[in-house]
Amino acid sequence: MKSMSAAEAKNGFGQLIDIARQEPVKIEKHGRAVVVVISIEDYERLTAAKASPQESIEEHQGE
Repeated sequence: MKSMSAAEAKNGFGQLIDIARQEPVKIEKHGRAVVVVISIEDYERLTAAKASPQESIEEHQGE
């Protein structure tokens, strides 16, 4: 996973986007990891995987 400081992310936002489309980017502030920037595809995959079990439970409750 690539990493960059918050200042680098701010000053090179376009570059951050380009990198995050390829792999997650860890953003650090004062030497401490604070966020990870990921592509929309990765985000959708992660949220779909998280939502699927709950959606399945809700679907069966209505039966």
